Amino acid sequence: MRVLDDWLAAACAELGVDPAEVPVQSVLDLARDVAHQVVRPGAPVTAYLLGLAVGRGADPAVAATRLTELAGTWPTESGDHG
Repeated sequence: MRVLDDWLAAACAELGVDPAEVPVQSVLDLARDVAHQVVRPGAPVTAYLLGLAVGRGADPAVAATRLTELAGTWPTESGDHG
């Protein structure tokens, strides 16, 4: 994941964010779950929503867990992947 690490370092520097504050695995897991259980384009949008919630004071782990649980219970439509 060297490219991801390099990208994260550069993006964090650009935005003035400490890379240690980024729960990378949680965001990746959430994006995977939404992409596979809801719809692919929902993955980046959900990651953005998570960021908004955290920016407004939500606990990142709690918010990610709530969204993952929501994705896990989302009704699926056969063949609908975006």
